[in-house]
Amino acid sequence: MSDWLPASAVITGGASGIGLAIARELAARGTKIMLADLPGERLDEAARSIDGATAQPCDVSDLSQAEALSVAAFDALGTVELLLNNAGVGGPRGKLWEIDPDVARAHFDTNYWGVWNGCKAFAQRMVEQSAPSAIYNTASENSFFCAGPQMGTYIAAKHAVLGLTESIREDLPEHVHAGAIIPGWVFTDIGPEKFMHYGMAANEYASIVVPQLLARERFVVSHYSNVRRIRERVEPLLDSYERNAPREKDDGAYDVRDVIGAMRRSSD
Repeated sequence: MSDWLPASAVITGGASGIGLAIARELAARGTKIMLADLPGERLDEAARSIDGATAQPCDVSDLSQAEALSVAAFDALGTVELLLNNAGVGGPRGKLWEIDPDVARAHFDTNYWGVWNGCKAFAQRMVEQSAPSAIYNTASENSFFCAGPQMGTYIAAKHAVLGLTESIREDLPEHVHAGAIIPGWVFTDIGPEKFMHYGMAANEYASIVVPQLLARERFVVSHYSNVRRIRERVEPLLDSYERNAPREKDDGAYDVRDVIGAMRRSSD
């Protein structure tokens, strides 16, 4: 599909950082914006900074609030042609055995279940509308490798977001695209400012990724330095398979997709 411009977009985590920067970039192109975030002046101020934008308080970790956001969005916008499940928080730092399990579960409530809740609340309605649309979930460079030490909870949640996104792609019809946004280091308030300010400016980041959203890319990327880190994981993985995995006469004998495909063909 050639570049498409969504008439409407709902962006969670929209009061600041990547969400707000993407909202501004889209609004400048003519997309009508609904920003969702925790209630408060920051959300209201963000909405006031974009002509015609509306604000909807929402804690994405609560499915009932995500469902209320969906109802409000379709009522206000008519259609939702882009859903950006972007809300997230920084995770606890420390060695795994030092982390309080309740803190880790609370982190997953936002960074994983918040994305799941957004998909759950919006996907069926987006399927039922005829307009081409897209669901993008904000993953991370940490979906592919460990960008820093002692970030296990955050890294695990971001790996989960990538897996969820890849799976939901297969649940959706052709007119509803799904993709993952893979930010590298961007200056947001997800971590301490004294550290985060070394990252890319959010408005610069938005200018890089919005054209990819409009091109309906599967993976929306930015920081080329990520390629080196991805290779550091993938190359040893492939090497291990080459050296250690038994070779079958038919290498597809135990491939789940090949077997399912064969079963479907035989039942036709």
